[in-house]
Amino acid sequence: MKKFFIGAIALSVLGGMMSCTSQKHSSGWKLVWEDSFEGETFDTLTWSKIPRWHPEWARHMSDNECCYEVKDGNLILKGVMNPNREADTAMYITGGVYTKYKRAFHGGRLEVKAKLQGARGAWPAIWLKPFEEEKYPWPMGGEIDIMERLNYDSIVYQTVHSVYTQHLNIRNNPPQGNTAAIRPDDYNVYAVEMYPDSVVFYVNDCRTFSYPRIKTDKEGQFPFDKPYYLLIDMQLGGNWVGKVDTLDLPVEMHVDWVRYYQWEPGK
Repeated sequence: MKKFFIGAIALSVLGGMMSCTSQKHSSGWKLVWEDSFEGETFDTLTWSKIPRWHPEWARHMSDNECCYEVKDGNLILKGVMNPNREADTAMYITGGVYTKYKRAFHGGRLEVKAKLQGARGAWPAIWLKPFEEEKYPWPMGGEIDIMERLNYDSIVYQTVHSVYTQHLNIRNNPPQGNTAAIRPDDYNVYAVEMYPDSVVFYVNDCRTFSYPRIKTDKEGQFPFDKPYYLLIDMQLGGNWVGKVDTLDLPVEMHVDWVRYYQWEPGK
């Protein structure tokens, strides 16, 4: 999850409404799996809590129940002040879930409907990593960032990472990412379509960005035609997002549903 600055905004906000010239074509997509988070807890056959780990984005992940809630058909992931610093010395802790080792997504269209609370230092993310992660260490297997938001921003970042973009530092041929406007105080639907020759991003069914496979003699330009697992997490702090203002905590990420579609042949 190494970042770069993107100056362009793919969607415009006119009179408080988003406009776009390219939209999702709904016909032909068949819903093959969804999770609407009904019940009292999330489905552990699909999801696991993300453990704390050394990368910057995972340094405050916790399995503490105060970071997780399923309520009113939403999975709620929280960033909170640590209630017990004798058991865990971290000042604040965060909740996140992933489908690692449990559910893979290869091709098709993945959608997540979520509402993101703002806070200084908040860094919620929805993203994909290779299902066979041990076989493809980062960034060899690619990373697809469906959505990342910083602080109180009214935009999100949508980005891909690979050996080509990271180790070779080729980030503009083709451009590796873009930004898109959101309704910052409401639910938005973040989506990606994965094809053998491109990765296409959407916000609220508006096409925002496409990363194509190109002809090149450079290494690792398009590693994205493989199974991935999904991560959804309420991250806090880091060099990119900046310091956390603890007065802004708690902060929450509400996930209404996750849907996965595959293309029906002949449609």
